[in-house]
Amino acid sequence: MKFGRTFAALAVAILIAGPVQAADHIKIGILGGDSELIWQQVKKIAAKDGLDIEAIPFTDYTIPNAALDAGDLDANAFQHKPYLENQIKTRGYKITAIAPTTISPIGLYSHKVKKLADLKDGALVGIPNDPSNGGRALLLLQAQKLVTLKPGTGVTPTVLDITDNPKHFKFKEVDAAQLVRSLDDLDAAVINSNYVTPAGINPVRDSLAIEVPENNPYGNVIAVRTADKDKPIYKKLVAAFDNDEIRSFINSHFDGAMIPAF
Repeated sequence: MKFGRTFAALAVAILIAGPVQAADHIKIGILGGDSELIWQQVKKIAAKDGLDIEAIPFTDYTIPNAALDAGDLDANAFQHKPYLENQIKTRGYKITAIAPTTISPIGLYSHKVKKLADLKDGALVGIPNDPSNGGRALLLLQAQKLVTLKPGTGVTPTVLDITDNPKHFKFKEVDAAQLVRSLDDLDAAVINSNYVTPAGINPVRDSLAIEVPENNPYGNVIAVRTADKDKPIYKKLVAAFDNDEIRSFINSHFDGAMIPAF
């Protein structure tokens, strides 16, 4: 009888409380490395709001948008807006940016010289081979007065848009993920921060030149399928990232290699 009364009391309690609600679940594609540390913190914040985030790291820029568009991911957070816009234009993805995340300044690095002025005439310089990051690299070189670009090319100039190259640099376009490994074969290379930091290279301390954060158009974004962009679950996702706790974590942990874009 005692067991029966206990079971009945438990059943009443369940009826009053209602069914246990499973947490909302999101699979989000990110870049491996430093971004994983940030998303570990975001996951903790999201859990308090009933959102379970499964962060899936990638090393290749080309996969997360294809996986999102195909429905294998619910969201991704690995790319800056010009890269996303180029992917939408060239591949027809129905993907929309819903919130900014971080800026990872691109920098110029070398294993052969310690100062920008020491780059020799005719140096071989590596740049990313995708249009948005290749253009970003050339804009950094222009900001350092190493090349001049044709006016009006926006954020996606190419080597064909170089109108003045006073040190006669030669350019080699390389997959962005391979540029760190290629440094020994190049005189210098413009490389995204997310690829240099896992190699023990500090963007602020070790670069020959680096982007400034002010008015930087290359802020990374959270992206989702366009048809899903207004779903309430994504408001939870954005709220878990866009807050003072995450801003403080980024500022205190990455020494300028990543800065908040929100």
